[in-house]
Amino acid sequence: MKEQIVGEGACRYRVDPQWAKLPAGREFGTTHGVVEDASGLIYIHHTASPSTFVFEPDGTFVKAWGEAYAGGAHGMHLSREADGEFLYLAATSLGFVAKTTLDGEEILRITTPPRSDIYDDEHRFVPTETTVAPDGTIYIADGYGQPWVHRYAPNGEYMDSFGGLGSEPGKLDNPHGIMLDTRGATPRILVSDRKNARLQYFSLDGAHEGIVKGMLRFPCTTIEWEDKLVIPDLYSRLTILDSRDTLVTHLADWPECWKRDGWPNLPRSEWVTGKVSSPHDLHVDASGTIYLVEWLSEGTGKVTRFEKLE
Repeated sequence: MKEQIVGEGACRYRVDPQWAKLPAGREFGTTHGVVEDASGLIYIHHTASPSTFVFEPDGTFVKAWGEAYAGGAHGMHLSREADGEFLYLAATSLGFVAKTTLDGEEILRITTPPRSDIYDDEHRFVPTETTVAPDGTIYIADGYGQPWVHRYAPNGEYMDSFGGLGSEPGKLDNPHGIMLDTRGATPRILVSDRKNARLQYFSLDGAHEGIVKGMLRFPCTTIEWEDKLVIPDLYSRLTILDSRDTLVTHLADWPECWKRDGWPNLPRSEWVTGKVSSPHDLHVDASGTIYLVEWLSEGTGKVTRFEKLE
């Protein structure tokens, strides 16, 4: 297959759509999350069982675990804490967030927040992603249920919530992704406010601090790399912003792809190397290489490695 390069200048990448080497009997479900641990292992979270596949950086399969999260597997966040590395798994259709070890041992589970004014029998808790502050405070974005962000103490005790439905500053509509932004002097919470096609900044206690818009179609989440943000935009491209949140470039853009009949369930015969259909999450390693997972709702996983070139 002819080598495919995307981007230009300082943002050039070699595309490898065959990076993940699955052994016989293993198949991805819908691919939703991806992180890297301190040893360099890459974790892919997806909806088949078991729900987490672990790979070496070269794509060699290492192990699998996570049968309990298969049906609802969605956001995966890796947190480096005083007593080790932990994963926070947002199980959408199962209605909880689980904190686990890197081997999948569950040590904390957070279910519906104790807010009867937000949740009842018809208004469910459907978390999509989680992040953790330096003091251990847990932030959960309810992207598919009620559009709030909930704060919890490290032990899982409920603290408070911010957001609520709307398009005004500080209000949210499908807060699909959430990240701790450490690029400035003071860490902030960055929410991917997807249906409002924008990013919103909040202080660690939930006070609204700013909006980024105009360069995004339908942002799923944000990933910090050096002083930049790398954004998987569900509407068929990757976006890189600089330290001031101004546009650096769009990568692998597939214009109007999300408007095609049947999207995002495009058959493999229609996949185009170097173009993305439905980016859902990504990880950027120390070299700048991107590991991208795409959402295809009929359960066909898609993982692509974009190797950063000098």
